[in-house]
Amino acid sequence: MELGAFSVSLNVKDIHLSKSFYEKLGFQTFGGDISQNWLIMKNENCIIGLFQGMFEKNILTFNPGWNENAENLESFTDIRDIQKQLKAEGINMLTAAAETNEGPGHFVIEDPDGNQILVDQHR
Repeated sequence: MELGAFSVSLNVKDIHLSKSFYEKLGFQTFGGDISQNWLIMKNENCIIGLFQGMFEKNILTFNPGWNENAENLESFTDIRDIQKQLKAEGINMLTAAAETNEGPGHFVIEDPDGNQILVDQHR
């Protein structure tokens, strides 16, 4: 199963303080808008998202159709196909992608320990 680029989305209390901390670890701003309380930071092929006030828990994130530089892949497994496979394996969807659409979509699942996993296709 091809899930695409992986990142960790962190729920932070102070985005400016978190940005400064992760810069000391070698991360650089890769995307986002700090004035809107979200940033994507990157250190080599490691990607983290900093989000202030947008969700309650940290989230594991996969982006089908993208590589670690947010560049489109020529071929990838569509999010609706991934969702069908997971449903067939008995995995419950907290939020499901519309199965009749094409293009962008997302779904959210939870692992046995309550960690949320967002699969978010942008194209």
